[in-house]
Amino acid sequence: MTVWSVIGSGVAGLAVASELVSRGARVQVFDPNGPPGPHGCSWWAGGMLAPWCEYENAEEPVLRLGQSALDWWAARTRVERRGTLVVANPRDLPDLRRFARRTEGYSEVEQSNIAELEPELHGFTKGLHFKNEAHLDPRQALRDLHKQLVDQGVEFYRKLAPLRLENAIDCRGLHAREVLHDLRGVKGEMLVIRCPDVTLTRPVRLLHPRMPLYIVPRGGGIYMLGATMIESEDSSRITARSMLELLSAAYALNPAFGEAEVLEIGVDLRPAFPDNLPRIRRLGRTIYANGLYRHGYLLAPALAQGVADLALDNNHSEMIDEDRA
Repeated sequence: MTVWSVIGSGVAGLAVASELVSRGARVQVFDPNGPPGPHGCSWWAGGMLAPWCEYENAEEPVLRLGQSALDWWAARTRVERRGTLVVANPRDLPDLRRFARRTEGYSEVEQSNIAELEPELHGFTKGLHFKNEAHLDPRQALRDLHKQLVDQGVEFYRKLAPLRLENAIDCRGLHAREVLHDLRGVKGEMLVIRCPDVTLTRPVRLLHPRMPLYIVPRGGGIYMLGATMIESEDSSRITARSMLELLSAAYALNPAFGEAEVLEIGVDLRPAFPDNLPRIRRLGRTIYANGLYRHGYLLAPALAQGVADLALDNNHSEMIDEDRA
């Protein structure tokens, strides 16, 4: 029986392995960094399954393909289906109207509705509620996928993949740039904070002309604040400006965030192609699955399904780069 070798154990690699195994394939995974952890950009993700919100500044495939991610992930890890709340300060209501024009799948909410959804948000008179969206804890999702694959007999090798592998699927993100020359890194910065004095139950997006913020509850008074999108490949540290603006935006949601404890600072590079959409390319004996950009958890299931279609049935999904396949 053919054995498929997945290279990389970030969200793309684990999703591809999971999809292949679900279709009866034999799989092994190579990653010199070992199990999922802070060495990979998947570790620092927000974990929002928000195709309707993301459509505000993304192409149509993100909206369409991302919707299937909710059920795909729910079959493998815990998914919180509480929607997304988008708000703006009164002076920024033109940004809220612009966001509404560029998205769909929402209901308009007034101050009383916002108070019902999130009682601890103050001072917001209008918003948008995307009730069908969801979120997950990305770190727990990675752990769950890894454990499920081990339980299903997948071998994980903490080493570089051998050269000239047959049936290889490369999911290494930016490490594949020596082959995927049009791949670039987009810098993202985020914070993990603890603030037990504030309780939010769903992702909240605060619109701001300069620095839109999202905050995602992790439970136990812990929140992820993110995230910047900077066309830079310097992942060495967060900038003072980014940290100031992230914390200031959180303070604008609720002043109690001013007393929050900063637990972690994350900086990493998201792999992206010029159009910010993922691609599947078959080059020689290797299939390359890459370019998830800021949509790692949202589009990893569709990417994995496209890889499995190509690998097992030689069927081409829309993610196949025909010019290079």
